[in-house]
Amino acid sequence: MEEYSTTYLVMTRTFEAAAERVFDAWLNPEIMRKWLFTLEATNKVAENNPVVGGTWEIVDHRNGVDYRAVGEYMEIEPPHKLVFTFKMPQMSEYEDTITVELKEVEKGCEMKFTHEIKVPHEENWTTEDIEKAIGENHDGLEHGWNLMFMGLKELLEKGEISYKG
Repeated sequence: MEEYSTTYLVMTRTFEAAAERVFDAWLNPEIMRKWLFTLEATNKVAENNPVVGGTWEIVDHRNGVDYRAVGEYMEIEPPHKLVFTFKMPQMSEYEDTITVELKEVEKGCEMKFTHEIKVPHEENWTTEDIEKAIGENHDGLEHGWNLMFMGLKELLEKGEISYKG
């Protein structure tokens, strides 16, 4: 039996902001700390080296627990495409892959977000157990990304962040 299953979460969002600003929000640590995997008030670390092969890390402290997200940049094509790995070591040994694709539209830019999710299997799981875990992982991540993208939209569209390109 496989050790894990792979599923995909694909989301599309439109922002009333230039693609350069949205792209920058994914790579600028000062902006990342306000929306990506964290809230500014609970953020302990937001660091990155935004080059292919460079790493990123975010540590969010909530309810006495540090939640650490880490990864490596695999592809960076400003301002159109970003591919990076995503892992939360305290929750899984598996590494997911995230792809962000941006294109200009009439009133800003459209972001296509794809999260390749690895869902670990537990010993003695049935096919039903695996399907349930896949659904729960997909739905949980979709909920989390929805919240993050609402925060990103607010930051970009209310002018709380500016592009430094």
